Amino acid sequence: MSVVKNQETATRRTAKKKSPFREWLDSIVFAVVAATLIRWLFMEAFTIPTPSMEKSLLVGDFLFVSKLHYGTRTPKTPIQVPLTHQKIWGTDIPSYLDWIQLPQYRLPGFSSVKQGDVVVFNYPPEEYPTDLKTNYIKRCIGVAGDVLEVRDRKVYVNGQVFPDPVKSETEYFLKTNSVISAKVFKRYDITDFEQSTETFNDTISANDASGYRIHTTPETAALLKQQDFVQGLETLSSPKGSVNPFQPVYPQSSLFPWNVDNYGPITIPKEGVTIQLDEKNIALYGPVIQKYEDNEKVELAEKTIKIDGKAITSYTFKQDYYFMMGDNRHNSADSRYWGFVPADHIVGKAVFIWMSIDPNPESVLKKIRWNRLFRIIE
Repeated sequence: MSVVKNQETATRRTAKKKSPFREWLDSIVFAVVAATLIRWLFMEAFTIPTPSMEKSLLVGDFLFVSKLHYGTRTPKTPIQVPLTHQKIWGTDIPSYLDWIQLPQYRLPGFSSVKQGDVVVFNYPPEEYPTDLKTNYIKRCIGVAGDVLEVRDRKVYVNGQVFPDPVKSETEYFLKTNSVISAKVFKRYDITDFEQSTETFNDTISANDASGYRIHTTPETAALLKQQDFVQGLETLSSPKGSVNPFQPVYPQSSLFPWNVDNYGPITIPKEGVTIQLDEKNIALYGPVIQKYEDNEKVELAEKTIKIDGKAITSYTFKQDYYFMMGDNRHNSADSRYWGFVPADHIVGKAVFIWMSIDPNPESVLKKIRWNRLFRIIE
């Protein structure tokens, strides 16, 4: 018996006890690995940096985005610093190496991207690897195969009106001969406004109209019209057939005299669908074939497309695409400006707001927007 005890004692003495530094390091490594796996496989936190989704989502909202809804993507760029995106925190040093680029697959999800979903995706035009492009959040307006059109600011999908989001905003010109303080705008929950002395469209009758360009909901606009300091309130819109050189829209071709308020009709590419490549289709879908379809040596001209040196007259799409728009329709950089979102750029579905902080509070006590905490995103 004593021999056994002596052996146990010797074994305990032989085993090296971990130092406090080693225990701390092991804990950090475990936490980073666990957080990385959760972030990749299940759910990731995002914040809203711009007003493109107001009033549905506000600047300062913190969201959880589900990766499980549409299926988690396998990593394309495996060599990167954990828990970073494009740069190492607080520096301009890239957080990744693109020496290895893996084929990308999507694990099974329990849903597909549907019209009306609020979706986080990688911004297509960027030159980063797909999984490292900047994250954008918009509402899905059209899915693969849909025919989409905007007529006088109203969205139609397959000939049917797409209902405006409940809290969507529009740009108005508020005509007044007085100065309106920021506090007054805040009283009406208007955070996006700009003083102006210009006439923006023919709906404003006076050539010397002065006032403010504001972004707000139709309900708030109706309330403003009743106020004494408001001399007129009209929707700002671009007439059909006019092209704004300062706001060119996709595909930026003279064949399509479109603008943000009168856009399309345009058919969203669908996997397996074959199109004939005439001049118009080349303008519409040539950039898609060149940038997102994983084709080698694509040469794009006004009337021809060559793949690997061979001219093609038709093309079959390799993946689905989506059309995304912000709820703040006149202040959103979305698919009207840069085109379709490929399926392999979809990150996940925004599910709920877990925290909301007002970036411009009147006091520290009002910094947290308590009424927005744990709100389901619609």
